[in-house]
Amino acid sequence: MKQGKTLELLAPAKNLECGIEAIRHGADAVYIGPARFGARQAAGNSVEDIAELCEFAHRYWAKVYVTVNTILRDDELQDVEKLIWQLYEAGADALLVQDMAVLKMNLPPIALHASTQCDVRSVEKVRFLASCGFTRVVLARELSIHEIREIHEACPDVELECFVHGALCVSYSGQCYASQYCFGRSANRGECAQFCRLKFDLQDAQGKVLVRGRHLLSLKDMNRLDYLEEMADAGVCSFKIEGRLKDVSYVKNIAAAYSRKIDSIVSRRSEYFRASSGHCTYLFDPAPEKSFNRGFTDYFLFGRGADIFSFDTPKSTGERMGTLDGVGRGWLKVSGSGQFHNGDGLCFKGHDGQLQGYRVNRVEGDRVFLFLENGQMPIVRTGTEIYRNFDQEFEKILSKESASRKIQVRIVLSETPDGFRLLMADEDGVEASVSIEWKKEPAKSSQESNIRTQLSKLGNTPFEAADVRTDMSGNWFIPSSVLSELRRQVSEALEKNRAARRIRPERGTAVRQDYPLASLTYLGNVMNASARSFYTEHGVGTVADAFERRLPNGRTAIMFCRHCLRRALGACPKGNNPVRLDEPLSLCSTDGHRFPLRFDCAHCQMQVLTDSDAD
Repeated sequence: MKQGKTLELLAPAKNLECGIEAIRHGADAVYIGPARFGARQAAGNSVEDIAELCEFAHRYWAKVYVTVNTILRDDELQDVEKLIWQLYEAGADALLVQDMAVLKMNLPPIALHASTQCDVRSVEKVRFLASCGFTRVVLARELSIHEIREIHEACPDVELECFVHGALCVSYSGQCYASQYCFGRSANRGECAQFCRLKFDLQDAQGKVLVRGRHLLSLKDMNRLDYLEEMADAGVCSFKIEGRLKDVSYVKNIAAAYSRKIDSIVSRRSEYFRASSGHCTYLFDPAPEKSFNRGFTDYFLFGRGADIFSFDTPKSTGERMGTLDGVGRGWLKVSGSGQFHNGDGLCFKGHDGQLQGYRVNRVEGDRVFLFLENGQMPIVRTGTEIYRNFDQEFEKILSKESASRKIQVRIVLSETPDGFRLLMADEDGVEASVSIEWKKEPAKSSQESNIRTQLSKLGNTPFEAADVRTDMSGNWFIPSSVLSELRRQVSEALEKNRAARRIRPERGTAVRQDYPLASLTYLGNVMNASARSFYTEHGVGTVADAFERRLPNGRTAIMFCRHCLRRALGACPKGNNPVRLDEPLSLCSTDGHRFPLRFDCAHCQMQVLTDSDAD
């Protein structure tokens, strides 16, 4: 077995197809939701499909993690326990969990990972979860690399999983109640209505509109592709791509881009190695900017940056192609390094700041002709930045087979006293051999080339011949059919031996330890009696009901954000010469609801409050 620190690329799987393609394109693990309780109602999968994904992934020693990370009602606990056993029997390697009621169930010996909804951002929380048997925690997206390193140094035996790419929740995960409050759809139960992507006005204490009709809670997408090595050195072992609602082309492209980057780290750093087997060959050049994105940010990884938000639009802008250089009848002239193709999606921000999108009808030289449904040309100024949010040619490549993944093997054909023996050894040191009784007859011509050719034909197996050798005393004649049968048998035997050698993750040992807090508010997300009992047994004196069960009295925070509108407007009191605003500030939605803002500067946090008139 390989020695050192594993680096795992963890990709999302909306469904079986996405999961398989994620593995093919370089993922060391995938996470997928079952039909219920998976925190994404629109991305549920049958146990049968999850079992098929496990079978495929395990050929490469890749892992499958299943999300059972909603908060649960009392009447659902029995169904969840039954589901967990089914998932274990299907081959799942670990469960992502939010509700601590799961720990009081009769569980199979399956590994447990603390979901990002557990709101893990302190050493104390990590230690407590580890004491409960969790072997891995998914850290809050908002943590800096310094904070991640501190947690790793204090808890070196706990695996740290961090998001590196994809859409960002503006509130700490697990601590957002806006969707439940406004629409009766709980984000903690997989029903998020994306309140944060809506338009708002920002008003001061006198009702003066400071900002009108913008997406003030909408963030750019995370992209930490260039910082994986720093994250690994800080203690991260699993790099997580967001996107269980994303389509298969997104998964292919982003997984391939990050897999290549991790490969480059492993090739230079002997202490690191990939968490699964095989190498990938791509039929395209991965480019994250070509997949859905709202612009990119590293999001607090190196502290608070100036540009993490996407106020103009929550839609995908894609890749920057250049600037507008001219407008004609039905066409635009774009100057830049990008080249449009027929069928591309073209977009830009209009004079009102809103994103406008068009399909490219055809391209003639430097003129891009638009498909205009009403024949009306857009009003756009020269110098405007032009983007492509759909690359027709790129998507066409990704719609077909776009990668293969193979485990390299060494093959040796040798002779035995009464026949021949074929040995196959893979890159992980796993071996298999088969022998056949066969009369040795001298060949009339050299057999070396035919032997190499026949034994290299590994076809639909997960293997690829890196080296084929013979070790024989004579130039014996061996029919191609015999060589093919030996190859088939030894390939099957090696797959079986790999399956026997695969190590299934184990759950950690539970050790009694008190919870870090003496009381829990609605932020504890306790929705059932079993979870309440769990916290009581771990030293919590008072446990409030989850927001979904009972709305707290008075004005209540429904979002907790590290993103700060006061700072975005240059009014942070910690800054130089801050702008003075007439506070309190409020967000006003298009349906007339007013949500006051509270600024907790001690924790560098903005809270969005209920529009209740209660104090």
